[in-house]
Amino acid sequence: MSYNKTKTDPVLGKQVHDHLVKAGVETPVIDNGLSRTEKIDKIEGHFDHIMDTLGLDLSDDSLTDTPKRVAKMYVNEIFWGLDYEAFPKCTTVNNKMHYDEMVVERNINVQSNCEHHFVVIDGLATVAYIPNEKVLGLSKINRIVEYFSKRPQIQERLTEQVYHALSFILNTEHVAVLIDAQHYCVKSRGVEDAGSSTITSKLGGGFRDKSDPGLRAEFLSIARMQ
Repeated sequence: MSYNKTKTDPVLGKQVHDHLVKAGVETPVIDNGLSRTEKIDKIEGHFDHIMDTLGLDLSDDSLTDTPKRVAKMYVNEIFWGLDYEAFPKCTTVNNKMHYDEMVVERNINVQSNCEHHFVVIDGLATVAYIPNEKVLGLSKINRIVEYFSKRPQIQERLTEQVYHALSFILNTEHVAVLIDAQHYCVKSRGVEDAGSSTITSKLGGGFRDKSDPGLRAEFLSIARMQ
């Protein structure tokens, strides 16, 4: 899915970016000053060279538009999460009902690409938080997971980024994130293990409090439900 310009909040995106930098979990990026159009044009040229180097005939009608298709896919579809202008609008409401139990969103699709080989990471996330002063619209949790998935990633950093973004937006440390995903750099190359998956988690506040393990156990139990 490509991002929807009408449902973005660049100001919040800048604040989240600064928070992630401070937390030491931001993706290593540089500002090269290129517009989206310029990025597409440049990637198209480079991918043309890659295909030519592999010996593919770019005059063939099946291949001739592939460099442009790949460039558009990189910028507009699978790596748009590198652009904080595209950060999703996150509507919150005051917690007038004083709800103080877990809010859990399960089976959130995670579709990303590993930064080591640029191949697919495919899995599911479970995210929970205990409201403080604010309650977040449920779809916004999905959009935050999607946003940080749409960039070259490692799963550990993705988990940290979702946690810290939600903690910042909701002004609470009582946030828990668990991701269970298959990595195609393991599944389709290298060891070629199609059955394994990787689980990462980040627990904060009451979810991390070892003196009262009940909340942690409840979250992990819910996350493992099929």
